[in-house]
Amino acid sequence: MSERQQPEAEPGSPAADPRFFAQNGRILLGGSHAGIEFIELKLANRHGLITGATGTGKTVTLQVLAESFSAAGVPVFAADIKGDLSGIAVAGEPKKHLVNRAEEIGLPGYHNAAFPVAFWDIFGEQGHPVRTSAQSMGALLLSRLLDLTEPQEGVLNIAFRWAEDRRTTRDPKFVIRKLRDLRAVIEEVGRRASELRPRYGNIAQQTVGVLQRRLLVLEEQGADNFFGETALDINDLMKVRDGFGVINVLAADKLMDNPRLYATALLWLLDELFDKLPEVGDLEKPKLVFLFDEAHLLFDDAPKAVLDQIERVTRLIRSKGVGVYYVTQSPADVPDRISAQLGNRIQHALRAFTPKEQKAIRAAADTFVTNPEIDTERAIQQLKVGEALVSTLRNKGEPSMVQRSLIRPPMGRIGPLKPEERKAVMARDVENSKKYDAPLDVDGAFERVAAMNSAMGGVSEQIADVKERLGGWFGIGRKDG
Repeated sequence: MSERQQPEAEPGSPAADPRFFAQNGRILLGGSHAGIEFIELKLANRHGLITGATGTGKTVTLQVLAESFSAAGVPVFAADIKGDLSGIAVAGEPKKHLVNRAEEIGLPGYHNAAFPVAFWDIFGEQGHPVRTSAQSMGALLLSRLLDLTEPQEGVLNIAFRWAEDRRTTRDPKFVIRKLRDLRAVIEEVGRRASELRPRYGNIAQQTVGVLQRRLLVLEEQGADNFFGETALDINDLMKVRDGFGVINVLAADKLMDNPRLYATALLWLLDELFDKLPEVGDLEKPKLVFLFDEAHLLFDDAPKAVLDQIERVTRLIRSKGVGVYYVTQSPADVPDRISAQLGNRIQHALRAFTPKEQKAIRAAADTFVTNPEIDTERAIQQLKVGEALVSTLRNKGEPSMVQRSLIRPPMGRIGPLKPEERKAVMARDVENSKKYDAPLDVDGAFERVAAMNSAMGGVSEQIADVKERLGGWFGIGRKDG
């Protein structure tokens, strides 16, 4: 299929089958004057960037990407910020403006269809719970979640290190799973500060108090739902059903009340994929595509260590067969060293009301390969809802010339599911329900610290009893004569 050809449809049911949008190793995005616009599946793991002002069509483009990858047999993970993406689980309606857009692009017989979806929710309300252990998240991400200073992060690192040393040398059950486990460990290292100082460093009691207060606030915000068992198995995000990749939708509308938790949770998930998936090199299509909406939250006020980690994961995770697509308002939201890793680009309209915004538009225009027929800077400001400037990687990885394109209409519903529809979808997801819905109460560091102190308390009582007896027999401790 050449770039100027229209996609071929099966006789009698041209676009009724969603796989119509995933043919010949490509997924169809929309149409331009040059023909169709698409992403090469073999280059989809070179990541991407979807940008545009509020109300310009980013969420619909996100849905189109999820549908197309699913139709190609590629599982998808996507955060649903407003709840609108949930509609992908049911067939949409053939509304006139969508049908007209399909005809304008050249999609004969456009139809609607539902896609296989698994719903997830850190709070366990609108999807299967997403859990991990605090130990798996690690000190770096927890420090960012708690907004710690460098000295505070140092004490948190000591707590994790002491717990790990105790787990590997004395007590295999000494695991930091929940936030209460972490609070118990921090309290214990504070109590043992003088004993631990020679090996681990200084542990200020004031810092211990700050950490305990930050953890309590985090628990009150509901973040403790994120820590515990059964921990999410990343393989459960990479399922294929009847040839379609399952679209994993994370309910994030409530999660966005705590933007730092949202960004930290998704960065943890990227880290898990990076750490646990084997190297596979370049595949004919990705094993998973990760759509990261409101991506600016990942970078806002991020310390250098976190930015270094994001850059490393973005650069190297493609060799694990994972494509990451950052979705945000402006290309300027993404640091240059990370933006340089994002080869497939879809730019919706931006508005220029201030000098800063005008500068951002010029910078966005400069990232595209120039098309002599398009004034890219002007086009960015003139794009209609559902239009975008598109440049994707072709052949051996070179970016295509930018084209002004109409994004194809989605096949699933545009807009949220009703609560009863969501429940019906979740009820059919029996395997994940059995595995994740009911939390497991497993002993961790909290119980081990309590047992340890109880044993020490018993020993102290025995010593005191012996002293009392000795004092009675031999007059030990008496002040008289």
